[in-house]
Amino acid sequence: MAGIYIHIPFCRQACHYCDFHFSTNLKGMEEMTEALIKELELRKEYLKAEAVETVYFGGGTPSLLSVNQLESILGKIDQLFPGTKSEITLEANPDDLAQEKLSGWKSLGIDRLSLGIQSFHDQILKEYHRAHTAKESQQAIELARKAGFEKFSIDLIYGFPHDDHSLWKSDLSQALNLDPGHISAYALTVEPKTVLGNWTKKGKFKPADEDFVAEQFEWLQEQTDRFGYVQYEISNFGKPGQFALHNTNYWMGSSYLGIGPSAHSFDGVDRGFNPSSNPVYVKAICSGQIPFVIEPLEPVDQINEKILTSLRTIWGLNMDLIKDQFDVDIRTEKKQEILSLEKQGWLITQGNTLSLSRKGQLLADSIASELFF
Repeated sequence: MAGIYIHIPFCRQACHYCDFHFSTNLKGMEEMTEALIKELELRKEYLKAEAVETVYFGGGTPSLLSVNQLESILGKIDQLFPGTKSEITLEANPDDLAQEKLSGWKSLGIDRLSLGIQSFHDQILKEYHRAHTAKESQQAIELARKAGFEKFSIDLIYGFPHDDHSLWKSDLSQALNLDPGHISAYALTVEPKTVLGNWTKKGKFKPADEDFVAEQFEWLQEQTDRFGYVQYEISNFGKPGQFALHNTNYWMGSSYLGIGPSAHSFDGVDRGFNPSSNPVYVKAICSGQIPFVIEPLEPVDQINEKILTSLRTIWGLNMDLIKDQFDVDIRTEKKQEILSLEKQGWLITQGNTLSLSRKGQLLADSIASELFF
């Protein structure tokens, strides 16, 4: 099964992810919607007639699109990729959840909302330059449930520097008490070209140390487990039957078509991406060109990518599948590395599967690199 990812590069605030002045005026939004629909038409053969199971509206702020614009995009997807969609997800900020919008999204068949809550503390939200308030974070799921939504994913960020873990424990407690069914939690990272990046460079912001962040991750694992959530991927926690399908398919290596500026795609063999500039993207698409840059993956790249993504999941790395697909026996080729990682308590072998221990999840990328070819 394949998926379609629609990257909507609209933001309320200037940032390094999109061309701010272009994206937020009405004309720019209309032009972008037309371009997204045009790209769907131009690239309808990309998935090679594979059934599309999921549609995901993400990126900047897709909830800024009007209901009519979303309807036009979904209509084109239904036309070009007919069949029942198992899940249609829309990313939204808590301050976007007006009742009229929610009802409109529900009427379009959107059945999962991914809410960028990040925190339930105003002081932290201000540091993150988020437009919503802590009160809006708390009310988000309640408003959506009144509109008939039943499936949610809420995003949280841990690792905010503080004297103790009280802020994070409070955030996680409030999130779990809302019972969203799915939580995505990410450690705070400071990117160079962001506000936090500039503040860090000038000494106005000091990120937390690694041990502090690791302790918060361990608390996250303990509490989600206590509330009945399954950590099916290092950053994703869902109750049984409530895993986010688009996320799951991505980590399982399914094909997906990415539409829009900066959107990435994967056809099962090679990856590729669109240009990040909104004007460059729109100009190319409207002239009938596909501004898609292919990143060919050699067999060794495909093996390493499979190792990296599979180890992050609860299902682990199936060594027999690697042998069948690439004629490479990881048990033999990486015997010493596997034994060493097992001895350190970071890796677990069960039958034909390699998986990370809880302690190993803190070092997922470095452990994967030890097994790379």
